[in-house]
Amino acid sequence: MRIVKKIFYVAILSVFMLYIPRLAGSFADLFDYSSIDPDGSYAWISIHHIFQALVFLPIMVILGKIYGLDFGFHWGDKLAGRRITLKFFKYFTIYNIGAFAFILLGNGFQPFQFPLTGTNIIGYMSFQLFLSGPSEELIFRAFAITLFALILKGKGFKGHISAANIVAAIVFAMAHMRFSFAPFEVSFVTMQLVLAFVLGIFYGICYEKSGSMYYPMIMHSFSNVLMVGTTIVLSFILQ
Repeated sequence: MRIVKKIFYVAILSVFMLYIPRLAGSFADLFDYSSIDPDGSYAWISIHHIFQALVFLPIMVILGKIYGLDFGFHWGDKLAGRRITLKFFKYFTIYNIGAFAFILLGNGFQPFQFPLTGTNIIGYMSFQLFLSGPSEELIFRAFAITLFALILKGKGFKGHISAANIVAAIVFAMAHMRFSFAPFEVSFVTMQLVLAFVLGIFYGICYEKSGSMYYPMIMHSFSNVLMVGTTIVLSFILQ
C-alpha cells in the first residue's frame, strides 16, 4: 500500500474515532440529569460513554463477520493477559504513590472536582470502574489497533512496539484534547496527554499479546479508579 494511501486511511479512521465521542457528547446533552445528578458528576459522562460504545460495537461485529477480523471479544491468551495485567497493577500502584507524593510536595494537589457527597463519589467511581475502561478500550485498542494493523506494518521503539499501537495511542491522547472550530481553539493539559499516550501503549501491548480486549479494559478501569480514589481520599484528609 502506498504511503499516501496509508496516511489517508489512518487519517479517516482517526477522524472517525475522534468524531464519535463528540457526537456522543451531543447526544448526552439532550437529557436533563438535574434530578438524579445535580452536581453533574457522573450521569452525563456515563451516557456519553455508553453511546460511543454502542456506535462502535455493531460496526465491530459486522466487520468481524464479513472480514473475519478478531477484535478480541474473548479472553485470548489467559496466561499472558493475567501476567501483564498483574504486572501493570504493581507498577501503576507504585507510580500512583510517587506521583501523588510529588504533587503534594509541590503543593499542586487538585481536590475532587465535585462536592464530596455519597452520590457524587459512588456515581463517579462507578463510572470509572464499569464504563471508562470498557468503552474507551473498545474504541482505542480493539477497534483502533485491529484496523490500523491492516494498514501499518512494522514496529517502532527499537522494534518493541507495533506501529498500529503507537498510532492508536496517539489518537487516544488526542481524544483528551478539547477542540473548538468556531472559533478554532485547541486546549489540553500536557501531562494528561503524555500519561494517556504512555498508558495507551501499555494497554495496547496487553491487547496485542493477549489477543483480548478484556485485560486492557481491566487495566484501564484499575488505573482510573486508583487515581480518582486517591484524589477523593486526599480531598477528605486535606479539606
